Amino acid sequence: MVFFCSLYLRMQRTYSFIIPVFNRPQEIEELLDSFSKLITSLDYEVVIVEDGSTLKSNEIALDFQNTLNINYFFKPNSGPGHSRNFGMQKAKGNYFIILDSDCLLPPDYLMEVDKALNNHFMDCFGGPDAAHPSFTALQKAINYVMTSFLTTGGIRGSKKAVQQFEPRSFNMGLSKEAFEKSGGFGKIHPGEDPDLSQRLLKLGFKTGFIEKAFVYHKRRISWSKFYNQVKKFGLVRPILSKWHPGSSKLSFWFPFLFVVYTCLSIVLLFMGIWIAMIPLAFYTLAIVIDSSLKNKSLWIGILSGFALFIQFFGYGLAFIKSFFFIHLLNENPKKCFPQLFFD
Repeated sequence: MVFFCSLYLRMQRTYSFIIPVFNRPQEIEELLDSFSKLITSLDYEVVIVEDGSTLKSNEIALDFQNTLNINYFFKPNSGPGHSRNFGMQKAKGNYFIILDSDCLLPPDYLMEVDKALNNHFMDCFGGPDAAHPSFTALQKAINYVMTSFLTTGGIRGSKKAVQQFEPRSFNMGLSKEAFEKSGGFGKIHPGEDPDLSQRLLKLGFKTGFIEKAFVYHKRRISWSKFYNQVKKFGLVRPILSKWHPGSSKLSFWFPFLFVVYTCLSIVLLFMGIWIAMIPLAFYTLAIVIDSSLKNKSLWIGILSGFALFIQFFGYGLAFIKSFFFIHLLNENPKKCFPQLFFD
């Protein structure tokens, strides 16, 4: 029965894009404009879920009604995970593509997704994110440290990934069957996407990576917002490892070990033992050079070196704090870190 359901879905696949939004009408306008430039003969719908915003996107959606098949819904604020579930429940398609509102689509995005699924069907896929030429130097630097193999090990999308790929909800596909059997996203945020990926694997569904199905992830962000973002990622990871022991990897400890080594190197430097700084200096220099070459800008490379320390210190310190409370003291995650959960 499962085989025939999967076979039918391969032959009769219809797409629904699910986009939760909270107080970001300008982002929705830019995203819908990129939809209007898609090169595809496939029919699809765009489901916008307004998550209790005070700055609504309804008029923006109305402006694109003549060019796009848009369904707009407004609901009380309940977080991005529940909003995506709400959108999938309302959607008419049988294959959902989930995007963040701060993304832009390249013209061939849907064509690449459909081609990949025709060649090798997956009930859940993820794609990479890239920096658009119009992005600021800060956005490009942060994009680099969030996606580079040298910093994250390809965890956000790379053939060189150091672990089984977990699709991320800024650019993620999910079949209707997988959604219904898994129940969709949980109430934790961030971390709702790797949590769903792990539950799908336990149910027998396969997740995968479509390299050419990339989006431009704009990340309207400052240094302080970036620090808070990676800090939350660090808090979430030990919780996910507790829920899904098989997902735990030694590589998750790297940012914390980086923090320890950096602090130790500084102490030794003040003691006159400068040689301990050499590995740290070479690693940072490698980041600066690699980012400079890929972005064709020395300034972006320098910003990437700075972003590296913010990323690893924010994530690493939060990771060890969460590990201490969740794994060593066996505390309840929701009581310990209520800011990570929606009711």
